[in-house]
Amino acid sequence: MAKGERDVERVYDIEATVAKLRRLADALESGSTFRIQVAGERIRVPRRAQFSIEHERGDDHEEVEFQFTWSLADEDPDDDDEQGPPDV
Repeated sequence: MAKGERDVERVYDIEATVAKLRRLADALESGSTFRIQVAGERIRVPRRAQFSIEHERGDDHEEVEFQFTWSLADEDPDDDDEQGPPDV
C-alpha cells in the first residue's frame, strides 16, 4: 500500500536535537541506515540517501536545512540494518 504525501516540520529543544544529530552522525559514519520518528511516523533513511544542505534567505529571516533524499524505487531490501532505536 502506497503512503500518501506528507510535509511536516517539528521543532526540538537543544538536548533532543543534539541526541538526534549524534545518532545520525554515528549511522553515517558506520554506513548504517538511520531510523527516526517524525510526528508519529517512523522513517528509515537508507544508507544510499543523498545528503544536501540548503540555505535560504528572505527579507527578515534565514534558514539552513539539512536534507536527505532517496527514491523509494531504489531502496534496497537488504539495506535494513538499524542504528539504534527509533526516535520519539
